[in-house]
Amino acid sequence: MIGDPDTAREAWLILHGYGMLAQGILHWFRAAARPNRVLIAPEGLSRFYIETNGVRRVGASWMTREAREHELLDQLAYLDVVERDIVGSRDRVELHGFSQGVATAARWLVHRPRVVDRMVCWGNTIPIDVEPGRLASAVGEGQVHYVIGRRDVRMAPADVVTDADRLRGLGIPVRLHEFDGGHRIDDGVLTALEAADGQPIS
Repeated sequence: MIGDPDTAREAWLILHGYGMLAQGILHWFRAAARPNRVLIAPEGLSRFYIETNGVRRVGASWMTREAREHELLDQLAYLDVVERDIVGSRDRVELHGFSQGVATAARWLVHRPRVVDRMVCWGNTIPIDVEPGRLASAVGEGQVHYVIGRRDVRMAPADVVTDADRLRGLGIPVRLHEFDGGHRIDDGVLTALEAADGQPIS
């Protein structure tokens, strides 16, 4: 967590990607820290070892194919507790998902009764099992943003553009941000998101 949950008027709930830990995604979002904002990054419940170039580290996942339905229920219940006990009542709430965290964020968002001010999907698309009408209700008057690096090798930028068009065709307003980079969070887009508050979206 970055910021003071006792005094912050705004909360960003941030869901990390596959193989990451909460501290890793928070490091990428450090440019979004503000005095009256708390950045909250819960960690996926499934931890495992990852070995890269002979170095072993711990990563986490939101779910796998094994016992998929049970893991979906577990993650929804877990995020409900995070929302109730940490996010709480704020003037503004944003939901950010990165990579695998986008699917988790979207499924949780349509499951919960509370409306968020903005949903930001970094490096992935909304899963097709998320009902568009419920998604539109969950963002209310807020915004859905897709963010993709032009050199992303894990998610094809063209697929993100296609999915943004799909949502628009279903009546959900979407803004697309592209940046010159790969599969990561981009400080320039974080700055653009600050500037986009209150502007109409296409």
